[in-house]
Amino acid sequence: MRAFIGFDLPENVRNILLSLQNKQVSKVAKVKWVAKKNFHLCLKFLPNLLEKDLEKVKDLLSQIKVKPFEVKLGDVGFFPNEININVVWIGLEPEIKIMELQQDVDDKLRELFKPEERFAVHVTLGRVKYAKDVELFRNLILSKDYDHVKFKVDSFKLYKTDLNKEGPRYTVIEEF
Repeated sequence: MRAFIGFDLPENVRNILLSLQNKQVSKVAKVKWVAKKNFHLCLKFLPNLLEKDLEKVKDLLSQIKVKPFEVKLGDVGFFPNEININVVWIGLEPEIKIMELQQDVDDKLRELFKPEERFAVHVTLGRVKYAKDVELFRNLILSKDYDHVKFKVDSFKLYKTDLNKEGPRYTVIEEF
């Protein structure tokens, strides 16, 4: 099964992220925006979680104790870079607490899954199919004003991903 480990964002943060998805860009780019219900931060992607390993994964993840911490929305960015844009994302700060949690997840699952090679603290806002005018596209995205709103992270979840025509559907398997 396709699965991932991550955490949800509170409703007020989801609303802010939804407002950042500047619909005016349709004049200069084709973007597949992430649905409001699917905003999350992914700590580890598990593309081939075997059913036989599910209980072991749950047991290993249950051993991680999350010390609650506060994060805030950071800056908007682009993967792989500002010239060749494939993904529009927003960061969370401070990154160190999230990176520590991600490292704990990697360490616990090391015997079953390779560690993440290039973990980046981000929430995906949309995937860019093409942009006719990259500079205008960037300016439209970055022109949105938002508060660097804070929220608390005190748990993480193991999700199953089902892909369909309407987009991915995430189902919580267990919360830790």
